[in-house]
Amino acid sequence: MPGARPLVVVVDDDPGMREAIADLVRSVGMEVQTHASVDALFEAGLDGANCLVLDVRLPGQSGLELQDRLHHMGSAVPIVFITGFGDIPMGIRAMKGGAVDFLTKPFRNQEFIDAVNEALRKDAEARLSHGAADEVLRLAASLTRREREVMDCVWRGLMNKQIAYELGIAEITVKIHRRNVMQKMGAASVAELVRKVEVVKTWDGAAPGP
Repeated sequence: MPGARPLVVVVDDDPGMREAIADLVRSVGMEVQTHASVDALFEAGLDGANCLVLDVRLPGQSGLELQDRLHHMGSAVPIVFITGFGDIPMGIRAMKGGAVDFLTKPFRNQEFIDAVNEALRKDAEARLSHGAADEVLRLAASLTRREREVMDCVWRGLMNKQIAYELGIAEITVKIHRRNVMQKMGAASVAELVRKVEVVKTWDGAAPGP
C-alpha cells in the first residue's frame, strides 16, 4: 500500500521495461505500481498517484489518448511519457497536453529520475495551490450576497461613494459591508483582498458579484 512516499504509476506493455522502471523507482525511495494496459490502470485506479509514467504505444488506447481522457476526467496527475517510437509531432502533442517530459527509449536512469522528480514537484505545487484555494473559497462562501457585491466593487477599484451609488445604498452601509468583507476574507489590505478575489474567480469560475 502506498505510504508517505511518493507513488509513481507506470503503464507499459513491455514486462521487462515495467520491471526495470519499477526497480529504478524503488531504488530512489519511491512507491511504484505497474500496469500493462489502460484497462488495468483503470481497474486499479489512480488514487494517491503523484506521477504517471505512460508508454505512448499501448494495446487498445494509446498513451496520448489516455492523456486526453484523463484531462477530460479532471485528473491533474503529472505525466511523463516514454516511447521507443516517438516522433516530433507526438512529443509536441504530449507537451501541449501538459506532459512533464517526453523521453525516448533507451533513456538514462538519471534522465528518467529527473523527469519523475519534476513531476512530483508539480504535483506538490498543485496540491498546495488547491488546498489554499479551497480555504479562500470557504471564506468567500461565508459572505452574504450584499457583501459579495461590495467585494466585487472593491475588486473593480471603486471608492465607497461609487459603490454606494452603484448599489443604491448609503455610504455608511458600504463601509460596514466592506469591513465585514475584510474580516470574513481574512484580508489585512485591499491588495490582499484583490488577490483572494482573483483566486475565487479562477477556481469557482464565478464573479463575486450578482
